[in-house]
Amino acid sequence: MSNQKQQKINIKFSDEKLSGQYSNAMQILHTKEEFALDFLNILPPTGVLNSRIIVSPGHLKRMLGAIKENLDKYESQFGKIQESKSPQPGKIGFEDRG
Repeated sequence: MSNQKQQKINIKFSDEKLSGQYSNAMQILHTKEEFALDFLNILPPTGVLNSRIIVSPGHLKRMLGAIKENLDKYESQFGKIQESKSPQPGKIGFEDRG
């Protein structure tokens, strides 16, 4: 057992950050030392980078575990999520059907 005490960390949230940003696309880039997760909002003909999160490979693996754990909890409470089909190349966003 460890003799280390748990340290309480107070996290400050600005109102802007707390309200969140909608993202309908994500791009992942990586080097040997880090992963960059780009969260995008694409509304053709343009798109906006909402946030870029850069993490170490080890931290990304912990994040994936936490996401899977929460997804499993969600599905056990609300039912299985049906995965959306991937968009066809060049078909991201709204289509003109007029």
